[in-house]
Amino acid sequence: MKLEINSETCTGCKLCETVCIRDNIEIIDKKAVEIDNGDCFDCGHCLAICPTGSISLKAFDDQKDRVVDYNPREVPVSSDDFLNLLKTRRSIRWFKNKKVDKETFDNLFEACYYSPSAQNAQDVEFVVLDEKLDDFMHLVYDIIKVEEDEFFRIKQFGEYLRGEGNYKNHPLLWEGSQMILSFSKSQANALIANTRLELLAYTMGLGGFYSLFTLKADEIDHDRLMEFFPEIDSSKHMYSAFIIGYPRVKYRRTVPHKKIDVHYK
Repeated sequence: MKLEINSETCTGCKLCETVCIRDNIEIIDKKAVEIDNGDCFDCGHCLAICPTGSISLKAFDDQKDRVVDYNPREVPVSSDDFLNLLKTRRSIRWFKNKKVDKETFDNLFEACYYSPSAQNAQDVEFVVLDEKLDDFMHLVYDIIKVEEDEFFRIKQFGEYLRGEGNYKNHPLLWEGSQMILSFSKSQANALIANTRLELLAYTMGLGGFYSLFTLKADEIDHDRLMEFFPEIDSSKHMYSAFIIGYPRVKYRRTVPHKKIDVHYK
């Protein structure tokens, strides 16, 4: 059984039964009753909709302080404000000489804590690279160098690491010195979580960009890459590499994009 249902406060309103996508709740004798069909996956819809707060999830018994009431008729951010945030978002590669501290990272990961995931897997794990970032980037190059004849950026990356050429900035990190890596069994889960983190970061005066070349290391030799992260479940893949920091450049206006194609059928 996954739920704690307070029969004394339950009014039998049927809302929990209505939103349970696994048909795990029935109203019997005007009270909500959990039907242990083995399909409940702790999504919490029943908890979130109960008007009397009569339902809790056993799996999160130690996080009851995370349950906060809010007005379902009010959206805390206007659509115009949110759209303006999206409009002003730009990839940031030029950073101040200032590190993001742990407290700030902890606040950022709150956005991931509330991120949706397929089948409510909640399986995304993160690594913040700081002191070991240089070691990691050397490993990344050692893996992806097999494609340097195809991608000039990888070739530049190798030259930079060997001290060759006249490179002002790191070819993959630019001025960044901290990176957030996202691991999951689902690419969508990882990307959705990190996108939420990214948007929260912009509201906090931070910025960053995604490094797709870094992700090639997982694509080319996943097993070798994961040796660097023994604490992470090796069945998960690195689906997001986000360089983050405090921008030293402020942009002033939006930039046109290619028109998107939308098809209605």
